[in-house]
Amino acid sequence: MNKTILITGASSGIGKATAQLFQSKGWNVIATMRKPDADTELKGLPNVLLAQLDVLDLDSIHNAVAAGIQKFGKIDAVLNNAGYGAFGTIESFSREKIVRQFDTNVIGLLDVTKALLPHFRQNKGGVIINISSIGGKMTFPLGALYHGTKFAVEGISEALSYEVEEFGGKVKIIEPGAIATDFSSRSLDFSHDETHTEYQRIVGNVLTGMPAFFANASPASVVAEVIYEAATDGTRQLRYTAGEDAKAIIASRQQTDDESFIKGIKTQFAL
Repeated sequence: MNKTILITGASSGIGKATAQLFQSKGWNVIATMRKPDADTELKGLPNVLLAQLDVLDLDSIHNAVAAGIQKFGKIDAVLNNAGYGAFGTIESFSREKIVRQFDTNVIGLLDVTKALLPHFRQNKGGVIINISSIGGKMTFPLGALYHGTKFAVEGISEALSYEVEEFGGKVKIIEPGAIATDFSSRSLDFSHDETHTEYQRIVGNVLTGMPAFFANASPASVVAEVIYEAATDGTRQLRYTAGEDAKAIIASRQQTDDESFIKGIKTQFAL
């Protein structure tokens, strides 16, 4: 019997690439997105169910999970991929935008996971795959909100792994580096208040320096391959890096003290 994965944020980027890869490998795919009517590529594929799901809307989460179980009988894995990056000075963000960043990247991930846990428990198995980032291990200037959510994903995932092991479940954390998706446009929420003159230099330098990090960006398909490995390798390995830049940066972070690493980041942004 084919295995089934539910994917959030499947309309583009990593989510779409993962949906296409799993489908090509013989899996059933519940490809969820906020606006499934806008999809042109996934809906024609066999064994793919398009479902409306907004991680900020609890009813849509439960409806998508129920529809997936009804169609395919069982869900074997979930990919918590939906998310975006809020970058900018903390002072410039409204409280509403701060809450939205955490609601989408953290609370939404928890709500989707929680919706599937009873099903996984009942079936004595299930793989929960959470998209973190190199940004869950280190930080870039102006990324307090985004990095805050990714550090949270790391902690949630690691702690949850103990729980789900009790019934045969697994948790996997994927840590991509720079990915050639529309993250830097559609999925980036940049905030800045020009009246805060003290921040002009750092904002200017970060905006100037950031494209260099995307110069060697990996295609989303690279991350999809790592996600497939995590879902199917049968191990209890917790963390997987995706992309050569991710491997290099995370290795550097693990081997370097705070002061030296932060000094290196400052040098890259001319701070």
